[in-house]
Amino acid sequence: MKQPGTRHKARRRAVDLLFEAEAKKVSATQLVAERREYVREDESVGTIHDYTATVIDGLAADLPQVDAVVSSHLKGWTLQRLPAVDRAILRLATWELFHATDVDPIVIVDEAVELAKELSTDDSPAFVNGVLAQIADLAPQVRAAAAAEEPPRRD
Repeated sequence: MKQPGTRHKARRRAVDLLFEAEAKKVSATQLVAERREYVREDESVGTIHDYTATVIDGLAADLPQVDAVVSSHLKGWTLQRLPAVDRAILRLATWELFHATDVDPIVIVDEAVELAKELSTDDSPAFVNGVLAQIADLAPQVRAAAAAEEPPRRD
């Protein structure tokens, strides 16, 4: 088995924080800020990787859009009926598919399936893969539209 990379660990921490935030009914961005404060006093808390914070912040800003996209690809399910960990994985991966332009969509889907294998039920990896495969088909158009909306850079 290959060793998980830094991005994998950052994604896993993001899923953990999204899950915890939902359980505690607080914002995940608030948890990130609290953990970054705690680590100054107690290093055992563990630092928050910059990629984890980027994903959490981005997802917080785009949650209604991400939830709408995920919901539209669930057949026979609602977002709220999904196990909370699957919901967190699907949200994370969907945000990445649309915004993490430095990562190949296939890698994002594979990472999400790995997280589902590690953290969820036996049925979750196939379910996550099926939903994200459909969403990944939208990623090129969403990424292109976002790039077109960005103001031109003046160097």
